[in-house]
Amino acid sequence: MSRLRVTPAHGQGRDRLYVSLRDGTTVAWYDKDTGRVSVLSGAGREEVLSALAPYLTGEVTVGPPRVPTPADLDRLSLHPDDDLAPNRPGEALHAELDAVRAAGSDGSSGSSSSHGSLLWRRWRRRRQDPRQDPRQAELLAQETIGDRLDRLEDAGWRVLHSIPLPGAARIDHLAIGPAGVLAVRTVPARKRRVGVADPLVRVGRAAPAPHLRWARRAAERASRALAADVRPVLAVVEPARLDALPMPPDVRILRDTEIPALASLGGVLKPADIESLYATARDRHCWLRV
Repeated sequence: MSRLRVTPAHGQGRDRLYVSLRDGTTVAWYDKDTGRVSVLSGAGREEVLSALAPYLTGEVTVGPPRVPTPADLDRLSLHPDDDLAPNRPGEALHAELDAVRAAGSDGSSGSSSSHGSLLWRRWRRRRQDPRQDPRQAELLAQETIGDRLDRLEDAGWRVLHSIPLPGAARIDHLAIGPAGVLAVRTVPARKRRVGVADPLVRVGRAAPAPHLRWARRAAERASRALAADVRPVLAVVEPARLDALPMPPDVRILRDTEIPALASLGGVLKPADIESLYATARDRHCWLRV
């Protein structure tokens, strides 16, 4: 029995067949309109063509995903509300914490005002000690990783933060540069021990969470949206110790201090390709059906 499955998908004017592994990871797709089979890492060319054989018609081109052309970019005319470039790291968390602060600063009288003041006092205490509020700790971690990624711009990278996906999910950071496209998931550790046992990640004494699965899923959805190969990255912020043996073969795990090393990597995308993919990714509509 083949380890690949073929699933049809329609949307955004596209008529495609996606080829996935049994765990749901997309490894290729067939665009019926263009007659092109785009193959990502994770499966061989011949294996993909064998799975798609009953569906292929006419002449077919096989290769890596096509990078958007200048003509594609000409069709992009972004309204400010649709431009993701201004998003701050942890944009959604900023909104949540700002809402708590706004509730506390409401000058209305009555029980609602008392409740708001209580929320505000709690928020202030938690902001002073991030360990007391998971949202604040996560925000600080995303700001740390976001700042380090933004500093890669001089090395030819382009970065987007807090990309909203259908179903209330988000991609913490999307980095596009000479080394390819990376979907980065942030894990706050703050001087705690981090243990990785695929797909689970345990931080300190907290219950393990499937961060690797979430990272892979984010990269897969980004790959569909951009029609490009996207690699998942797990960025661990300030771990006291990081144990990841064996290291997952498909997810790159980095400490926050290792992010600058990405500047020395290359050989995947040319500057024009980086700008094209960045222009596509910053459009909110690109992410509506992934």
